[in-house]
Amino acid sequence: MTNNNILVVDDDPKILKILQHTLSKEGFKVTTAASGEEALQAARQMSPDLVLLDIMMPGMDGFETYQKLRAIRGEVPVIILSARSDEIDKIVGFRMGVDDYQTKPFSPTELALRVKAVLRRVREQQKASHENLLQYGDIVLDYDKRGVEIKGRRVELTPKEFELLWLMAANPNHVFTKAHLLDKIWDSSFYGDDNTVTVHIRKLREKVEEDPSKPAYIKTVWGTGYKFAYD
Repeated sequence: MTNNNILVVDDDPKILKILQHTLSKEGFKVTTAASGEEALQAARQMSPDLVLLDIMMPGMDGFETYQKLRAIRGEVPVIILSARSDEIDKIVGFRMGVDDYQTKPFSPTELALRVKAVLRRVREQQKASHENLLQYGDIVLDYDKRGVEIKGRRVELTPKEFELLWLMAANPNHVFTKAHLLDKIWDSSFYGDDNTVTVHIRKLREKVEEDPSKPAYIKTVWGTGYKFAYD
């Protein structure tokens, strides 16, 4: 059983009741809020391990609530809930840094699985952040030496290529948008564009993939970005 605290924010009382019941059955401690203002108040009183956040709420919408939650609780994982399936909402959400996006109507059981998947990924990220050595199959990354070996063969990467590969490998199967990678790897004084990321991804594949045209590690997630794939 888990002791993770989940904050569910939605102006629909039926959804709050269903999710509280479903997530409680899975062993989560559930707190509900019917508005952005209530969510912020709850976040100040508790330490949510994950937030389920509706976009379309009266008054303070989900995106504004998310920004203020980050100011209160930092990098708390967030799954957006929305009755809209507009691609622009997903893009805005992922660029802001949300962890997942669930369109209404949804299966409560499926959403519970998504919650577990995000929390599992967060634990893996936290573990990876305290480790200086990552190994996935034949590829080994050494943060201290800024080095990469594949099947025992040293691969020479530029500093930016290594930073890009390390970020993705330290967060396996997490999808990064180009905008997120640009923001994380290149400092704020760098005025580049998405093509900068595309070029570096191509060069990385040429160096670390056995067949760059059919990458085994650095995968493209069409319409979103890239991920370091490892099962």
